[in-house]
Parts: sequence; structure tokens; C-alpha cells
Amino acid sequence: MIDRYSIAASAEKLKERFSVDVPAFYEQRYNAAPTQLLPVITSSAPQGISTFYWGTSPEWSKNKTLSEKIINVHAEMIHEKASLRKALMKTRCIIPADGFYAWKKAGKKTMIPYRFVATDQELFSIAGLWEEFEDTDGNEHQTFTIITSVANEMVATVQERMPVILNPKSESIWLNINSDSESLTNVLTAYPSGKMNHFPISPRITDPKIDVPSLIFPTPPSDQFGNLTLFD
Repeated sequence: MIDRYSIAASAEKLKERFSVDVPAFYEQRYNAAPTQLLPVITSSAPQGISTFYWGTSPEWSKNKTLSEKIINVHAEMIHEKASLRKALMKTRCIIPADGFYAWKKAGKKTMIPYRFVATDQELFSIAGLWEEFEDTDGNEHQTFTIITSVANEMVATVQERMPVILNPKSESIWLNINSDSESLTNVLTAYPSGKMNHFPISPRITDPKIDVPSLIFPTPPSDQFGNLTLFD
């Protein structure tokens, strides 16, 4: 499961990389987590940044475990469900990012957080799908989910899944409203290990309430309690 990523780029870099209008309320996020309002770019409005809830809104997430929230969808499953096939053709989006996080199991009660980045592009995007729903008060909300693939060789040393990372060429296909199903499916592959790097980071990343720049920097490998570990 992918439940954390970062988008620490400035508004200017975001505008330059994706050729979009960036709203004044845009904020850098070092610990983007489910239920938060986060920046996305949709195929229906690729000229600007929108802000959608990841998975579900905070109000709708009460009394639900993380696994019950729709934060990830397997690329392999999209053609198996009619609703996902429809979303593939109608409601695609990309999620701007500059890194994502995963936890490596190093013992029965030891999990070490790692940050993964692309070495060939400072800013990348993650393939996603979005939807709109109406709450009990008649208010409309938009949510998004991240599409994942089987992990490449590097990510597989930590966990089994990874987000589908796009480059400018595959982004143009994903955001093109005229792209056909085959073209779209072909971009949903694992990013090459040779174009990525990873390193251990602070266990404070585990707390979604902590959102500070120091989270994205390498630290000695330690477990979720801050205890140093020999595993790396």
C-alpha cells in the first residue's frame, strides 16, 4: 500500500514543470497522507491545479481503518471492474510528487521508513483516478486514488507495490482526453529501478500530523520508535 508521498516543490517549480496555473493557497507537503486535500491535475482541466481529497474526506473517514479507504487501486484490476474501466476513460488525473515513502519490515515489531525518489526528474507525477460525490448535506466533493503497480527490483526490497510514476511523455498520454484504452494501459508500468534512489528517513514520517522539511532528508535507519537499527 502507498499511503504517503511528498510534493515539496515551490509553486514556481510546479508551474514550470507541469505548465499549469498554481493557486495562491498551494502549500508544500512533506508528508502527504490520506484524507488530506492535495494537488492534482485532471485530464478534463489540465491547465491548472485542483485540490482533491486523497481517498475520502476527513468527515467520511471517521471510524474507518486505512485499508477501508480507497487510497490505492491496482493497475492490474482496472479492467476487471466496470466502474474502474469507466474511470480510466473519463476521470484520469496525475498527482504531482517528488518522492514517496514505504516501510520495510525488519523484525516482528520493527518497520523502517524509506523515501524513494526519481533520479532523472526532480519532479514527477503519479497516475491516478478521481471521482465526485455528494455528501448528506448536498455538498459536492472530489477524491482521488493512486494507481499502483508491482514493485520494481529496488522498491521490492522494501515492499511489494509502488505508485505508477509517469514522465512527461507518459503524462501527455494520460492527460490526453482522446487517448484510447490500450495507450492508457501501456503507461501503467513500474518505473525502472535504474532511474530511482532510496534511503532511510526519520520515523516521524509515521505521524501524518508531522509535516516538516526535515522528513525528506536521509537519516540513520531507525524503527518507528526512533531506535537505531542495523537493518538498511
